[in-house]
Amino acid sequence: MLLKDKVAVITGGAGINGLGFATARMMGEQGARVAILDLAAADPQAAAARLGEGHMGVVANVTDKASCEAAAAAVQARYGRIDILVNNAGVTQPAKFLDITGADYDRILDVSLRGTLYASQAVLPAMLAQQSGAIVCISSVSAQRGGGILGGPHYSAAKAGVLGLARAMAREYGGSNIRVNCVTPGLIATDINKGKIPDDKRQGILDGIPLARIGEPADVAGCVVFLASDLAKYCTGVTLDVNGGMLIH
Repeated sequence: MLLKDKVAVITGGAGINGLGFATARMMGEQGARVAILDLAAADPQAAAARLGEGHMGVVANVTDKASCEAAAAAVQARYGRIDILVNNAGVTQPAKFLDITGADYDRILDVSLRGTLYASQAVLPAMLAQQSGAIVCISSVSAQRGGGILGGPHYSAAKAGVLGLARAMAREYGGSNIRVNCVTPGLIATDINKGKIPDDKRQGILDGIPLARIGEPADVAGCVVFLASDLAKYCTGVTLDVNGGMLIH
């Protein structure tokens, strides 16, 4: 097992059809004990129960620093350590550039970018004490190509910020044996985009993907597991594209 005896924290992981839950399930299958963090309405405890015994769900809001710190403390109280963090929580919004309001901007950047900061700050003390850890941040192909699929420009900005923040963490904490990497998914079949791709645009999107299909959550989860595992122990500051070839560069 790639993650035997590891403790993994996954933010925004309660959506059963989402990237976070697919990652939680795969990490559990690879031997990790998983803590799913999400809002109360998402019921992270129920999501963790779906993984089987030995996992936990914690109500947490990644836009609130104290909430992230309390969640990290709860995980440590149960398991005694934190080995992996997956910064998965994020929201999107289709909007044209001139239509983005200040409230829109704050909401999108708060979850993806501030959430990545706060969740990482919450787990880093445990990783520093252990002198080991792996953080994987979920960005998006939208950050690389300037949007153009579903999310608006502020979503692209948030996800581009995640790439920069992760690289800065990778530089700062590499000497403490803490690796920080990113995954940039392309179009993946999750609830966040369900029903949002017009039929008249679907084929055009597929024509731009060399593998000729929309990705599945497990396609991303496998790459996250790889980056979190010792198979990637000499990888830090990496951006791993998972887009079926949509963006070959």
